[in-house]
Amino acid sequence: MAVSRRSAVDPFYVMEVAKAAAARQASHGDVIPLFVGQPATPAPVVVREAAARAVVEDVLGYTVTNGIPELRTAIAREYRRRYDVDVDPAEVVITTGSSGGFLLAALAAFDAGDQVAMTRPGYPAYRNTLRSLGVDVVALDAGPDSRYQPTVAMLDALPRPPKGLVLASPSNPTGTIIDTGELAAIVGWCEAHACRLISDEIYHGISFGRPCASAREYGEDAIVVGSVSKYHSMTGWRLGWLLVPSELRTPIENLQSNLAICAPAVSQVAAVAAFTDEARAELDRHVTRYARNRDLLLRRLPELGLTSFAPPDGAFYAYLEIGHLTDDSLTWCEQVLAATGIALAPGIDFDTVAGNRTARLSFCGQTEQLDEALDRLASHLPR
Repeated sequence: MAVSRRSAVDPFYVMEVAKAAAARQASHGDVIPLFVGQPATPAPVVVREAAARAVVEDVLGYTVTNGIPELRTAIAREYRRRYDVDVDPAEVVITTGSSGGFLLAALAAFDAGDQVAMTRPGYPAYRNTLRSLGVDVVALDAGPDSRYQPTVAMLDALPRPPKGLVLASPSNPTGTIIDTGELAAIVGWCEAHACRLISDEIYHGISFGRPCASAREYGEDAIVVGSVSKYHSMTGWRLGWLLVPSELRTPIENLQSNLAICAPAVSQVAAVAAFTDEARAELDRHVTRYARNRDLLLRRLPELGLTSFAPPDGAFYAYLEIGHLTDDSLTWCEQVLAATGIALAPGIDFDTVAGNRTARLSFCGQTEQLDEALDRLASHLPR
């Protein structure tokens, strides 16, 4: 039997690395996972306590499609606290992770054959999801000059305005944060050119001295994507949200009611506690550790001969130039895993043109483990 053309997308190579790392761990027990884009810590204590109560006391059946009112209100208040903007809880749609939210946004905003721009390097699942929907992905070549972020100049240089733009700040894989002035200009450009902006802000809360601005501060036409996965240390809870412009609310609600009915009920109930002062105090201690890990990398990577990488302004990634070591990042990462037990993400995931000469290193684990990983790499890499 035949398979659909839409399913012929590239693999998410990070998940292939995860399988190889699991096999290595089973055989050697020595893996240090620097490929993984998730915190090494559990959800905040108050969140886990809320989940335990809900499991015992609540029915945990289907919720309303757009999410429980308590969570939508808590998220709306978070935008007031963090960005000083007013968000109506009616704008908030709770989704099955930010990935589920992105799919809903793409289905509601774009048709097959539309052009949607995103930077290269960029998050592969967004590119592959759009292509599976028949959307033409237009790559914006972004490098150090623009902090690996899109610019109005890049958009003006396109033959015609795209139907949409995906912007991620802090970015995966580079960890860079867009300048606030450039973000404001892009929001204005998108509004003027009927280009739907999807602003991926799932790493907000994790930054190192550079401010994270929300597209919501500069207009109400963008779809904003959020999640409890990264800052809140809740990846497996599969809970995200969208801020949705008024004309897309009914289409997105209808799509979600058919595709998922609702996001996981226990995650919704527990996540209300993720937006409390008690949770933030615990989570900010994680960010302090990420900053310490970042400082360790900035000091030690040059000692390993790795001197060219994107400035990690936020998130927990270093995007490394390894062209002096290989022109096949996938094979190189496989060889590093086999020789050292260090699991890294090959750049081909994030850049289909130059990713063969790059790799992504995640520094969200424990500092001592990261230091050991760098020791192993130092003994393996040529000097």
